[in-house]
Amino acid sequence: MRAVASRDEVESYRPAIRAVLDAVAARGDAQGRIDDYNSLFTQVTNAWRLDERVRRFVFARRFASVAARLMGVRGVRLYHDQALFKEPGGQATPWHRDRYYWPLETDDTVTMWMALVDVTVEMGTMTFASGSHRAEDVPRLPIGAESAAILPRYVEAKGFALAGGALAAGDATFHAGGTLHSARPNVSEQRREVMTVIYFADGARLHEPDNPFQEADARVFLPGVKPGEPAASELNPLLYQE
Repeated sequence: MRAVASRDEVESYRPAIRAVLDAVAARGDAQGRIDDYNSLFTQVTNAWRLDERVRRFVFARRFASVAARLMGVRGVRLYHDQALFKEPGGQATPWHRDRYYWPLETDDTVTMWMALVDVTVEMGTMTFASGSHRAEDVPRLPIGAESAAILPRYVEAKGFALAGGALAAGDATFHAGGTLHSARPNVSEQRREVMTVIYFADGARLHEPDNPFQEADARVFLPGVKPGEPAASELNPLLYQE
């Protein structure tokens, strides 16, 4: 979607997002993650808790309303935000499904991926396998060597139409948690600066985590919530209600 936020609006938030990411990276703080994707991108999650300006960006009702409309639901909660900066020389992000990592008992999940700078193809744009969120035979794999070997062949064999391309600052893509996607390497001399916000339908429940990544996510992003209970911890505020 073009111009989800104006260029001036993005530029007003960008310094705060960048400062939070750089500070967390400098501390070497993994923020409870068990993955190590440093060769792919620099990341920080729940940046909204670290800066009031970032909180205003993440909690924007306007962004959340787009997610609700795309999912066809009346209300959405925050799962978490994630600043993703792909440094010059950053490797390609292999094909994957976000849903593999999330212990949520719903398919109503959407990620907003907003460019904070003009993102050219050379900087590492996203590619989506259109319609893959409906596929029921996608290999369940985390990002890694195995997914990098298997999922490109799966995407090609299925013949999914591929979508993606350059974005201007303030443009955003929205993709379902079940959508297979990847990102090109950053072969430019500029940082690819992106802010993401993950939304899920209000009323969704936590399911019993079925892999170590989901166990970590439940602990970090849904503290105190037990399997079968509504996914509505203090870290999952209602961001939009029709």
